[in-house]
Amino acid sequence: MSLDEDTRISALDEVLDTQQRGHVGLVGRLLRLDADTDSLGHDLFGVVDALDSSAALRRALSDPGSPADARRRLAGNLLKGKVSEEAVNVVAEASAMRWAGGRALVAALERQAVRAELLQADQNGQLEETEDELFRFARLVESSPELREAMSDRGVGIAHRQELVSQLLTGKVSDTTVRLAKRAVAARERTFAHTIEGYVNLAAAQKNRLIATVRVARPLTEEQTTRLRAALGRQAGREVFVQVVVDPEIVGGVRVELGDEVIEGSVAARLTEARRLFS
Repeated sequence: MSLDEDTRISALDEVLDTQQRGHVGLVGRLLRLDADTDSLGHDLFGVVDALDSSAALRRALSDPGSPADARRRLAGNLLKGKVSEEAVNVVAEASAMRWAGGRALVAALERQAVRAELLQADQNGQLEETEDELFRFARLVESSPELREAMSDRGVGIAHRQELVSQLLTGKVSDTTVRLAKRAVAARERTFAHTIEGYVNLAAAQKNRLIATVRVARPLTEEQTTRLRAALGRQAGREVFVQVVVDPEIVGGVRVELGDEVIEGSVAARLTEARRLFS
């Protein structure tokens, strides 16, 4: 995605944030302070699905030859009364922006739908729980060839794959985790695991945190995890959310993936380096 589109998505993020707070935002209107935003993610996902199924609608809402105000009005006219006012405003604001094409608009709206779900989880005090549950489920799928195949098999209808997710998660994790895991099944250009990883990163960004994936041979104690989180936080200059992955191939020590940085302190890595030096 281009830098310009990243900037536009950031602007949409601000629209969504201000709407969730119930204040005047880029949409340019005062939303009801008692507005019900519980359905916002669901409504935006519904719009995404509708746009996915209609090339003509995607073109109409993203046509650079049409004035921005006309695209904004079109979105409002099409959606008013069908989804919440909050969802109408987000889609209208997105439609008024310039995108590389209809698919880019859809991707931006899907991000807002995911963020709406995460914002709601945050308001319910469940954001960290949801973040951890998504990470754990992605690891479970990746560690099982059968599950990985079941989630990614495009020959099986999305509804059947989503039902499998429901069977695996319902009653065991938060409702937000179930909804987002079911959405990840429909990943278009990314794998299920990468889509979930994107959701986890959005959850971390919601609290201005970084995600550190820590690979160890044996589970860490609570004290070790706390000390590691503090050390990584000092290095990064902000809060770090630690996701621990037990990997017997590490042998001993620890391997930390923090953003683009890899801190390698595992015995396995040292043995590999030793073999390379003596080969």
